[in-house]
Amino acid sequence: MKINIIAITAITVLVALGLVLILIPQKNEGIAESEQIENVTIDSIPAPVATKYGLPIEEFIVTYDTVRQRETLATVMYRLGFSSNDIYRITQCPDTVFDERKIRPGQACALLCGNDSTPHYFIYETNPKSYVTFDIANGFTAAKCEKPTVWKSAEVAGRVNSSLWVAMQESGTSPQLAVEMSHIFGWSIDFFGIQKGDEFRLIYSREHVEDKPLNNYRIEAASFSASGNTVYAIPFTQGEEELFYNIDGNSLEGAFLKAPLDFYRISSKFSNSRYHPVLKRYRAHHGVDYAAPTGTPVYAIGSGKVIKKGYQANGGGNYVKIRHNSTYTTTYMHLSKFAKGLKEGDHVKQKQVIGYVGSTGLSTGPHLDFRVHENGKPVNPLTIKSQPKMPISDANKEAFAIVRDSLVNRLADIKLTLKQE
Repeated sequence: MKINIIAITAITVLVALGLVLILIPQKNEGIAESEQIENVTIDSIPAPVATKYGLPIEEFIVTYDTVRQRETLATVMYRLGFSSNDIYRITQCPDTVFDERKIRPGQACALLCGNDSTPHYFIYETNPKSYVTFDIANGFTAAKCEKPTVWKSAEVAGRVNSSLWVAMQESGTSPQLAVEMSHIFGWSIDFFGIQKGDEFRLIYSREHVEDKPLNNYRIEAASFSASGNTVYAIPFTQGEEELFYNIDGNSLEGAFLKAPLDFYRISSKFSNSRYHPVLKRYRAHHGVDYAAPTGTPVYAIGSGKVIKKGYQANGGGNYVKIRHNSTYTTTYMHLSKFAKGLKEGDHVKQKQVIGYVGSTGLSTGPHLDFRVHENGKPVNPLTIKSQPKMPISDANKEAFAIVRDSLVNRLADIKLTLKQE
């Protein structure tokens, strides 16, 4: 009996050892196979391909060039080695795709050749975002293309010392943002009347292409403080339309803009007795003069119908008159020229360009003489009221409050950039 127990035990041990010897190699084989599969998977991932102009740029021999002063397209292409026949074929491209007459100094171009130096593509950059690709290998076919762009967010806050334009520069950002602000607050803030000490805060984004910043901006939220009063611009989408609203949920956009052009300066205000610089006598001036460079775009302050477009030799020079409703008409005088195609009877939209600042008629320098009539009587353009668009609806008030509170807090946290005295 004792011998049988010993024998059974010995057999059990031998079986166990056999199983261990069998399983261990299988396990090791499994690990090795797994590692081998993993290594194959990693090695099979292709390296990212560098692209430019939508092409695998590293597969080509690339010659970059830039249009120089007084150069034509033919001059540039001769320099890159194109024949007269090649140049002719490219110039036959439709103007809607590429107009060779519009090439300008400083614009970039590139020639992409294969390893055998055979030309494959000619690229002409029409602007930092757009370019035209000429597929030389396929009959010189041309296509308009766009570079991918990225919008990068930023924040800034500053204080006005002389003008909003200068304040932007002193805060280390682009003065173009002053224009963008005037577009948003144009119904509620008179940017011709801002004072020293007024403050602004902005959350904005700037467009980049190939990591290079462009002069394109989008304001995402803003505030402007003057005389102890702060006006907010909070974006919110309602009824498939995104507008900027104030802190109470009223739209910043109204029936009339505060001014008919991007701000420069007011050179003469509404008056019943003003000394006329040409006539050398006092008379009524029932308008506001905005001094601005010749060619500055002039906007309709509200939607309406063009009822007059003409010329007054001893008065307003080139002028446009718009009827907005049964109450208000506006007149824009001393224009250098009218907007292309504008004619009497046209319906224009708010902020549509109707002409350009000039000095036609009885004028001593480039400016816009802007006038408003209410029920046929002249009124001060700086005092007219403008009814806002639809406010935030009851159904959207809770959602708007969440967006508003978040952005107001973010704006408050932006550190003020002060001018170093």
